[in-house]
Amino acid sequence: MAESRPLGPGDALLVVDVQNDFCPGGALPVDEGDQVVPILNEWVREAVRKGAFLVATRDWHPPHHVSFRERGGPWPPHCIQGTSGAEFHPDLELPEQGLVVSKGDDPDEEAYSAFDGTGLEHVLKERGIGRVFVGGLTQDVCVRATVLHALDQGLETHVLVDGTRPVDPEEGKRALREMEERGAHIRRGVP
Repeated sequence: MAESRPLGPGDALLVVDVQNDFCPGGALPVDEGDQVVPILNEWVREAVRKGAFLVATRDWHPPHHVSFRERGGPWPPHCIQGTSGAEFHPDLELPEQGLVVSKGDDPDEEAYSAFDGTGLEHVLKERGIGRVFVGGLTQDVCVRATVLHALDQGLETHVLVDGTRPVDPEEGKRALREMEERGAHIRRGVP
């Protein structure tokens, strides 16, 4: 079974948007958003040990981004470039050899998936990555978009469900069902 194979050089761990603004006290806090950090740290350590490729994504919005309410979007201003809210959670252990991917940096373009306008699919292809493990924030928005995009790219995709939290719990359940129905493997626990 694909889920039992350990992480290795042909794999990538995608840590999605574990930023201060999505954690308690941030501009767009997710309930228990900070609780994903210890779980994802375990996955990061395992990825480093096993030679998997590590990618950390971040929302990197300019002021007045199209997703903000002032421009008709659904969200309050969040993860604005250069602010403390856009920084990764201070307890998230990201080694220097990982890749940081910024998304949502065009003021007039929405970007939820780690692949949206970032060139990530080319990076993964160049590295021979065939399997991705995805965790982070949020289960029903950016993790969902990233997982569906990865599946569309033909990647074997695993959702680290304990390392995600939704904006809305009911939407989170729907997102998990949708991801699984599309072919994603739902993983619980740590490696």
